[in-house]
Amino acid sequence: MRLCSALIAATTLAAATPLPALAQDAYPSRPVTMIVPFAPGGSSDVIARIVGEELSRALGQRIVHENVAGAGGTLGLARVAAATPDGYTIVQGNAGTNASSYALYPDLKFKPSAFTPVAMVAKTTSLIALRKDFPAKTVAEFLDYAKKNPNAVRLGHAGVGSNNYIICRSFLGAAGSIEVTLVSYRGGGPALNDAIGGHIDGVCDSASSAAPSIQGGQVKGLVLASDKRLPSLPDVPTAAEAGVPEFQPGGWNAIFAPAGTPKEIVAALNKAVRKALTGELIASRYPDLGVFVPSDKELAPEFLQSHVDIEIEKHRKLLAVK
Repeated sequence: MRLCSALIAATTLAAATPLPALAQDAYPSRPVTMIVPFAPGGSSDVIARIVGEELSRALGQRIVHENVAGAGGTLGLARVAAATPDGYTIVQGNAGTNASSYALYPDLKFKPSAFTPVAMVAKTTSLIALRKDFPAKTVAEFLDYAKKNPNAVRLGHAGVGSNNYIICRSFLGAAGSIEVTLVSYRGGGPALNDAIGGHIDGVCDSASSAAPSIQGGQVKGLVLASDKRLPSLPDVPTAAEAGVPEFQPGGWNAIFAPAGTPKEIVAALNKAVRKALTGELIASRYPDLGVFVPSDKELAPEFLQSHVDIEIEKHRKLLAVK
């Protein structure tokens, strides 16, 4: 009996003792869900799918994309803020979702501290594109038309607070005293589709989303928020060339995890992102889309955190929300 009791006690003790770290499943041991807080087809979605394919190779696990659109991307952010911080739910955010939203939506259920920065994955080029039969061909002609027809011009964006909305506001600020109607969509993709269909006059978007439609003649590029023309869009003038040099909203996309995600998992994700951004798909697709790979410094989680802090304050001023 004593021997039996001793064996039972030893077995119970062994079961109650945590397994050493080396015996636990290494991260990631199953697919990772990447929330894209906009409808399919927009710039965030396009970049997420390109990065996701290379990130899947780097992690050795499938990246499951889930589009959670609405409220300028904040519905998707809320989903991630409430997720288990285990590295299996991440989100691709941008200047709209992770900066301007705090100025535009005071009743958000999450704060900036609800997210752990992982890495910036893309720097984007903003632009304004018009339906192909819009009467203006240049910014000067556009401004003249808008002044003669107050609020008649309808520009689409991916929702109030989205990066595309910031592009609209930046363009209007640089353009001066014109009045246009901004039309909100659940993502840049639906807005662009309506511009192609002639249901709205144009879109505020990123080259990563609109470039193929401009190249195909479905819409026409009006102006780039860039210091130099893009090889993929050689006929679209820069902001300075078009006479609106202050139109310079620098776009970016980055990966965030829920707050409380273990440091070793954040480090693993950051390492995988760095490897993913050296992939062949990135090298072949980014240039055509007017997207640039962040520098080594910009890939650090610490840089992303400080950048977000700066962006939040910048957008509070841009949006004139006290």
